[in-house]
Amino acid sequence: QVQLVESGGGLVQAGGSLRLSCAASGSIFRVNDMGWYRQAPGKQRELVAGITRDGRTNYADSVKGRFTVSRDNAKNMVYLQMSSLKPEDAAVYYCTADHVDSTGWGSSYWGRGTQVTVSS
Repeated sequence: QVQLVESGGGLVQAGGSLRLSCAASGSIFRVNDMGWYRQAPGKQRELVAGITRDGRTNYADSVKGRFTVSRDNAKNMVYLQMSSLKPEDAAVYYCTADHVDSTGWGSSYWGRGTQVTVSS
């Protein structure tokens, strides 16, 4: 089992910045893709940013140029630097990770989420 724990959420004014962190722990063999999703009240969960093990990234159009995803493979961590935050960025942000065990079995894991609130 792999556990993901997010941190760094909070309240920020529009135009401000936040950095989210996510730590993977447990019986880790190899973590492949990692990423961030978000879900605002009454809306579907959506992909914010993803990053492969070798550092290739992809972003939702709504956050391109404002958010940056990065990772530290040695620490099994993924980060989301959020800048120029807008009220519409407010949501619960979830970390995800695709894990492969020593037998080659793959599983996807989710964190419990961290709340980001943006005041206008």
